[in-house]
Amino acid sequence: MSDKVKKFKEERERLNAHILSRENVNIKRFFGIDSAVYRDNVLDAKTKELLGLVASVVLRCDDCISYHAIRSKENGVTDEEFDEVMSIGLVIGGSITVPHIRRAYDFWRELNN
Repeated sequence: MSDKVKKFKEERERLNAHILSRENVNIKRFFGIDSAVYRDNVLDAKTKELLGLVASVVLRCDDCISYHAIRSKENGVTDEEFDEVMSIGLVIGGSITVPHIRRAYDFWRELNN
């Protein structure tokens, strides 16, 4: 795992632990739902992560893109599948997504190192 990926994962885990240490029931419920919807069900987890990845591109959320790229890689997404998802995100989101797609490809490269 590259330093960039490791740093992202550690920072996310640290911040999530801080948030979840609070007594905010609504945030804890949301985090629980977020985890639950990405588990295998009618759609498998790999497909759901790809959906999350394309939505993150369209919404232009670099942290979300990085998270779903990690989860996609863990679920066996290939370079070719990643390419297709980036193409879908670009078509739906338009040219404003290009800077985020650049960073997504850079992060994906880090995941493959």
